Amino acid sequence: MVVLALQEVKIITTNYIKGFGPFFILINFEPILKSTINGMKLIFATNNKHKLEEIKDLLNGKYMVQGLSEVGINDEIPETHETLEENAIEKAEYIFTKYGFNCFADDTGLEIDALDGRPGVYSARYAGTNCSFDDNVNKILEELGQEQNRKARFRTVIAMIRDGKLKTFEGTVEGEITLIKSGTKGFGYDPVFMPTGYNQTFAEMTLSIKNKISHRAKALEKFIDYLNSTAE
Repeated sequence: MVVLALQEVKIITTNYIKGFGPFFILINFEPILKSTINGMKLIFATNNKHKLEEIKDLLNGKYMVQGLSEVGINDEIPETHETLEENAIEKAEYIFTKYGFNCFADDTGLEIDALDGRPGVYSARYAGTNCSFDDNVNKILEELGQEQNRKARFRTVIAMIRDGKLKTFEGTVEGEITLIKSGTKGFGYDPVFMPTGYNQTFAEMTLSIKNKISHRAKALEKFIDYLNSTAE
């Protein structure tokens, strides 16, 4: 997986030869690139620092992961489809096609039964294009009101493109939407999502606990199993 950024390529001036000017050491980067590929350095097609932090924690140093900004990509990645799987694939294909990086992308949605599966694929922008996490949370709490059926689930789909080949992985965690916000950790809808079998919201849990049970953790576990099974 080639992730060497252009700014890493350097020509080093070492000395001057009288009458000839400077001479240079030309670096052969082929061994470095091979080492990077075999070392499973991964590009995560996201600009979301919270997602990147979670992914890095879940991988626990086993694979080196870099977000888009870390490799000099600042594009606004498109999300134009109606399903999580299609959006994850679109983001991965965008990076692979434009930059040639083997990469993976994810899309995550909160599905609330009483809201007919909303916000779903629109979870990140449910309250509007430039909305905040709080705006989104406030909107679903307002829509639910005192509704008794508060069953919900988080779903994550990871799409990976490696050497032009596409593979997807899905993870789901069941739970319910609380009446009020609780906790300050995490991001997004974490303050109002309580996973089944727990008496804390995601925002009240430590990252290490959340990452044992979360939708993203389950999808990533399948992703890592696949990487391990296909490693050379």
